[in-house]
Amino acid sequence: RDQIAALEKVLEKQKISSTDLVDQDIIAMARGFDTTCLTVFFVREGNIIEREPFILSNTEGAERKEILAAFIKQFYDGASFIPKEIIVEEEIDEREAIEAWLSAKKGSRVKIIVPKRGEKRDLIEMVAENAMAYLEQKETFEERQKIRNEKAMEDLKRYLGLEKLPRRIEAFDISNTQGTESVASMVVFENGMPKKEDYRRFKIKTVEGPNDFESMKEVIFRRFKRGLEGDEKFKDLPDLVVIDGGKGQLRYALEALKELNLNHIPAIGLAKEFEHVFVEGKSDPIILPRDSEALYLLQRVRDEAHRFAVTYHRKLRSARNLKSVLEEIPSIGKVRRKALLDAFGSLENIKRASVEELSKVPGMNKKSAIAVYEFFHKA
Repeated sequence: RDQIAALEKVLEKQKISSTDLVDQDIIAMARGFDTTCLTVFFVREGNIIEREPFILSNTEGAERKEILAAFIKQFYDGASFIPKEIIVEEEIDEREAIEAWLSAKKGSRVKIIVPKRGEKRDLIEMVAENAMAYLEQKETFEERQKIRNEKAMEDLKRYLGLEKLPRRIEAFDISNTQGTESVASMVVFENGMPKKEDYRRFKIKTVEGPNDFESMKEVIFRRFKRGLEGDEKFKDLPDLVVIDGGKGQLRYALEALKELNLNHIPAIGLAKEFEHVFVEGKSDPIILPRDSEALYLLQRVRDEAHRFAVTYHRKLRSARNLKSVLEEIPSIGKVRRKALLDAFGSLENIKRASVEELSKVPGMNKKSAIAVYEFFHKA
């Protein structure tokens, strides 16, 4: 009840509108043990039009004014709009230097204000309360998620007969269209959460046509061979390998692991239709309880591998289709095609580009730009 009352109080205070018509951003923070929430309220023409929270990790030991100054520099470095006033709750490092930098970016004076009393002080306190409420809510959610993930890993260990908790799980999937643009994905979950910086993707090199089994063997072999060779991107080995597929895909993945003398790494296949789990040495699948955290975790991992593979495949297919269209344009050779792709990214963007924009692409000139423009704007 106390928490609900506190949230209602924050929501009630958010109804306040400033009477000052100067454009302002109001920035306040709340700190947890090792996490900081910075919330920005955007005030335009006297009205709060939007608010946005930002979570910073690993901030233990940093001073508040240091965090706030670093955030302001990073936030406004790429901002499309800088207000006339930035209101903060306390003094920050390098205040005058940051004001000068912001003023130069905006082209007019920008002030960083630390209010001591009055309406602006009320606003900054409101934003600080909002930041704290958001941080507490997020920390509570993350704690619940951490407990769920721990249970999921313990359940997986028990159901699959693993020697240790599967803290690092790697999942693999294959995607192609009738054997063309065949790619594979590798996604990583650590302690039940995605670790996106470790995601990897592969173009299938040795397999002709739509052969998911051989493609899976190739990608498993390449991934773990690179790890054994000391490649930094692949040096961490998983506690569990998840293959998107049934017995066939798993068998080929296991062959690759055996060829590399890594058959001590547990691997399973997760068949999509009935969510059956296949393991080496057992003809019948392991059927996990439908409501188990273990199954939910495996599904999240498998679905993420599928999403990542399909996204990469579509990107390559789109690039190939775009290339084939550009090949039809006179005077647009391989170098210019690549330059146009790099500059605009998609066929739609090239279609929308003006002659002037096309001519500014490296390697293009007025004549070739007109050729591209007229190709897409034929009467």
